[in-house]
Parts: sequence; structure tokens; C-alpha cells
Amino acid sequence: MVNPRSLGWFVMPLLACASATPADDEVGDSTSEESGTDAATSANTSDATDATDADTSESSETGDEFVYPEPDWRVELPEDHGLSSAGLADMAALAESSSSNCLVVSQAGVIVGEWYWNGFEPDTDQANVYSVSKSITSALVGIAVDRGQLDIEAPAAIAEWQGGPSGAVTTRNLISNNSGRQWSFDVDYLQLGVQADQTQFAIDLGQDQPVGTWWEYNNAAIQTLERVLGTSLATDLGDFAEQALFDPIHMSATMGRDTDGHPLTYQGVSASCRDLARFGYLYLRGGRWAGGVQVVPAAWVAESISSSSDLNVAYGFMWWLNQPGHWVLPSAPLRTEGDGQIAPDAPTELFAAIGAFGQLIVVDPTSESVWVRLGPTNLADATGAGTLQDLWTAFAAAQLP
Repeated sequence: MVNPRSLGWFVMPLLACASATPADDEVGDSTSEESGTDAATSANTSDATDATDADTSESSETGDEFVYPEPDWRVELPEDHGLSSAGLADMAALAESSSSNCLVVSQAGVIVGEWYWNGFEPDTDQANVYSVSKSITSALVGIAVDRGQLDIEAPAAIAEWQGGPSGAVTTRNLISNNSGRQWSFDVDYLQLGVQADQTQFAIDLGQDQPVGTWWEYNNAAIQTLERVLGTSLATDLGDFAEQALFDPIHMSATMGRDTDGHPLTYQGVSASCRDLARFGYLYLRGGRWAGGVQVVPAAWVAESISSSSDLNVAYGFMWWLNQPGHWVLPSAPLRTEGDGQIAPDAPTELFAAIGAFGQLIVVDPTSESVWVRLGPTNLADATGAGTLQDLWTAFAAAQLP
């Protein structure tokens, strides 16, 4: 059994916030005169009214069997989708108590509840969703592979590593976090985020362990993917993200950049709760969007949400899993590992993108639900693990028998 409040999950460099993206107080310190519940009620009522006449199911237009937010989300009553309004209100109250900026709950492609605080609205982007960005980077890797522009089994395209101990590191190792690249709490959580060129800093680090023999949540190793993808695609990774991923599913998100302008792959994406719900729903549908458009290859999605290494069954290709077996959590600063499930009360099929301070995209295929919570820097729950556990318990209680 995991005690989520004692674990060092997903803590990103605090100093990175200042160098890579606008400061958190730009998105988290604004105030609202409305209570979160009142704001949510008015937002849901307005959106539902607008959506009733304007939005129709994509299935009625294209023969697709699923509903998509194409172009906009439909908002419907929770009870029409197997959920309790009172139960979701309890979930929202928990989110508000943890200093959340927003909470969006969707079921089968329809929003059934959304709440906003701290001046946030449905189209407000949070300046940094922290390690949720890794799951977006994973999707970009998969698209590049599908286009024949990247081979994850080949040595990573980093000239500085060739002929040295890191010469055997593959892209698969990088996205599985078993590259063995140099890691320490100081380097990964304090030094990396304040470098003007974070990619070069990460590339210039050494090799700690033989390739493929040790699992470590390694932000610097993942930042080297900026070089790998940039070389393979021969284009700016931020531009590629917009063209290949964000635009096709109508996300207004942007990738973060370091001081020298290099796209960040381990953190830094700016996005709204509704944007990230789109991304989670894309993965719920196996990478397929409205009209049968395969945005992310189905095979890549399936592999990404499967254990990528026996060293840690709870980690796929930069997605967290709830599969039973031996799990390892990020060392922040102490290494924590065990056996079982990281969320024992949740379905084994559940998978999630998780960032510091409780940035969450939670996908539950058993209920066809996707829910997203974003919030500002909150050192009372720096890892976000407590927020995840509390919100999951509340969401489970909101499901109708």
C-alpha cells in the first residue's frame, strides 16, 4: 500500500518556473469574487445552453461511433452519464480546498462538470503544467516514429554521446527512464531549470549506470529529447507540436522554452483544463480524433500506456500506470519503491499524466472518463500525490450504481 502523501512524486525544479515559463503568480495568484461552485454552476449552465443547439455528435455527421469535442465541448448533466451531481460537487469542493485553479470532468467525450477558481475561466491557460508536459512529448515521439522520421531502437541522435558510455542510449531508454544517465537531486531539481540552454546542459552530463539496468525519473535525460526530436524532424519542436498535435484536436496549448529559446520536453507546456481534457480524451480513443483522423498512432498509444520496463511496471512511455507489480517513484529526494499498485483502489486500466503540485490528467477506460485538475504552486502538497488520491476517491464515490 502506498502512502501518497509521503512520496516524492513528480517534483519539478522550482527555479525552472522562473526561467522556462511565466511565473506561477501570473496564473495562480489572481483572485475571484465568486466561489468555485457558483462559478462552475454558471459556466456549466451557459455552456450547456450554447451547446444544445450548436453542437451535434460527430457520430451523426461522419458515422463515427464516438462523440468528440469537435470543435467545441458539449456540456450535459452528470446523471445522464452515470455520475451524481452531488458527488461531483463533493469532488469539486476537495479540489477547491487544495488551491486548484480548475477541475474538468468528462465522460464519453462530454463535459459533465467543470469548476474554476482564482480568476480562471474555460479558456485560461496555466503557464506551466509541469510533468504533464512529458506525456505530450511522448505523443510527439510517437508521431515522429509513425512518419518514419525517428527510430526509438537506434542510438539517440546526440553526437556528443557517440563513442562514449552514453553511445548505447536509445530513444526508447530516454522515454522509459532507464537510460542510466547522470542523476542527482541537486542537478535534476535545482541546476537544470536555471540553465540558459537546458538541452546542452543535459547532454553534457555523464553516465551513472549501465544502459537499461536502472530506473530513475530523470528530467535532464528527458530534456535531451529536444535534441533527438529536433535533429530527426529538422524543425522546431514547438512548431511541430502545434502542427501535428495541438491544432488537429483544437488545443491552444504551447510548449515552454528555456532562456535560449529551446523547447522544453520535461515540463513547461501552457494549457487549460479543457485543452488537457482533449488530450486525455485523444488517448482514451487510442489516438483517434473526429472523422477518423489518427492523430497519434494507435499502436503507439497502446505501447505508451503499457509498462515500458520490468524495472518499473507503473511507467510506460512517459505516462503513469496502475498496473500491479514492482513500482518505483521519482526520487525527490529519497528513492521509494514497492510492490502492488500505485493507486490500489483504482482500476488497473487507469493511466495518468501527472505533474508537480497536483497537475493531473486522469484517464479511466472502465468508465470512459477523463478528468483534469490544475493548480498553482502549493508547497503543502508539492508532489501532488495527496491531491490525486483524494480526488480519485471522490470521483469513485460520484459514480452511480
